[in-house]
Amino acid sequence: MTGPHLTRRLVVVLGFLSAVGPFAIDMYLASLPQIARELDAAPATVQLTLTAFLLGLGVGQLLLGPLSDMWGRRRVLLLATSAFTLTSIALVAAPTIEVFIALRLVQGLAGAAGVVIARAIAVDLSTGRTAVRALSLIATVGGLGPLVAPPIGGLVASFSGWRGVLTALAVIAVLMLALAWLVVPESLPRELRHTGGLRAMRSSFAHFVRDPIYLGYTGAYVAGFAGLFAYVAASPFVAQVILGMPPFLYGLGFAGGGVALLVANLINATYAPRIGPERMLVVGAALGVASATVMTVSAATGILSIPLFLGCAFATMGAAGLTFGNANALGLARATPRNRGAGAALMGASQFAVGALITPVVGLWGEETAVPMACVMLVGALLSLTLGIASNRASARSHPS
Repeated sequence: MTGPHLTRRLVVVLGFLSAVGPFAIDMYLASLPQIARELDAAPATVQLTLTAFLLGLGVGQLLLGPLSDMWGRRRVLLLATSAFTLTSIALVAAPTIEVFIALRLVQGLAGAAGVVIARAIAVDLSTGRTAVRALSLIATVGGLGPLVAPPIGGLVASFSGWRGVLTALAVIAVLMLALAWLVVPESLPRELRHTGGLRAMRSSFAHFVRDPIYLGYTGAYVAGFAGLFAYVAASPFVAQVILGMPPFLYGLGFAGGGVALLVANLINATYAPRIGPERMLVVGAALGVASATVMTVSAATGILSIPLFLGCAFATMGAAGLTFGNANALGLARATPRNRGAGAALMGASQFAVGALITPVVGLWGEETAVPMACVMLVGALLSLTLGIASNRASARSHPS
């Protein structure tokens, strides 16, 4: 009797579930100025809706990842996705910015399941460099989120406002729940689950905290995401307020970055198993440094234009596609079946916790200039490159040929 396999259909569904972040964030980015006006809130306060969602994604992964190690992947995924769907429906009728922020926090907590459990299932059902390919293909499907979400959000907002955008997100949440129920199998057999409760959860997290190679790859992943999310959080105001782009044009430009992410993940799925995820990680991080340097210099000297902004954004998203999947796979290669959910959770929680911290920093300083956004992008890319190189060297020393 054979267990479940990582089929093409399952990869597509896992990628869709892991795109909960892009759909829940990118679809309403163009609506942030409109939300600020209609709910009588300052731009920095509206950006807290991003912070709340990211905080929820981070904390949710810390809870749901280890729970899936104990209770199984499918059960936790279905329960959490049901809660995500209900919260998405409730958001449509949010009367105040305070209620909006609170619901976004709960939405992030529940939506974390799609992010962390999709990665755990992929690694459950694949091994070695095959896992790199699986994670890259899942990221490729998930990359359609940044590709289609912004123009959909901008178009819907043009006709029915930001509540219409949230209605569209609620429909997507219902579809996620239906596909999770119909397609996603249980990938963690009962005999491989741990039964130690909270003590076993603490032991799993302690295992990774003591592993410098895992921490190095996690740091490379998180630092790269911090730089990327500085762009995601500040770009609506930089593009629309500073550079004067209309919402739909901004959505199309953001979708162009989604194309770069999609292409980069396809390239990574093809070449990382051949030449090694270690090399592809360095290539991606180096590209991120180059694009962030151009963005910083042009913003600081006042020559930043719409074409230059879009070009740097395209390169930044492409760099993310080459960096994140490889750092993810290399870090989770340090895990075992019994603690893989915890490993994915710690990595994902760190990612979104840093993203939550980045948003208010960029928002408080970045409503009239692109310099803070660009500087955070550059620092994140430099840290990602440095930690990636250091982790590769440490890993090579621990496994000499």
